[in-house]
Amino acid sequence: MDTPAPNERGWRGSADLWLDAAYQLLVEGGVEAVKVMPLAEKLGLSRTSFYWHFADREALLDGLVARWQSRNTANLVRQTEAPAATITEAVLNLFDCWIIQDLFDSRLEFAIRTWALTDPALAKTLAAADATRIAAIKTMFLRFGYPDAEADIRAHTVYLTQIGYISMRVDEPLLPRLDRIPPYALTFTGHAPSAAEVKSFRDRHIQAGHIQASRMSKSSS
Repeated sequence: MDTPAPNERGWRGSADLWLDAAYQLLVEGGVEAVKVMPLAEKLGLSRTSFYWHFADREALLDGLVARWQSRNTANLVRQTEAPAATITEAVLNLFDCWIIQDLFDSRLEFAIRTWALTDPALAKTLAAADATRIAAIKTMFLRFGYPDAEADIRAHTVYLTQIGYISMRVDEPLLPRLDRIPPYALTFTGHAPSAAEVKSFRDRHIQAGHIQASRMSKSSS
């Protein structure tokens, strides 16, 4: 059965459509901006259409938190477990998260962290996510023979550095950031990445079109 077009009578959208719109309101205006009526107006749908997909606003907010967990936490853990021959290659795999928004959405991360400041339940969820991510990075270091205490400190250093970038809303152009990657890898691991590892890292991001997307974004801002 075909899905009705948005302008057809009775079309109610989809759960993902409502979540996508809620995501935009969250990252642009914070959790207080995520309300049913503004969402309905944004989508050109009736307020009652919302309740075909979500029991209430809290269910929608739960969906946003679940999206954050599945994108940011799950992808970060997955990157720490990616095949790597050296610790520097493993760290570069993790660094993919800091460049590819589909792997780790920094705008969503900032919004969730801001929201958690006024929501104790979410603050607990965030603390658990932080612990899970740091543990995954620590396990990555342990895999390459680092002592437990050192692996723990290095994991915290890697993670807290990136969270600092996000919390301070650092807007670093991609090319300069790519240039900083080898020194960061050296600082975090104690080993310089090989020329081949650096080339592979740069090539996969340049070929994926991230530089072009970054330039287009800046030219339109």
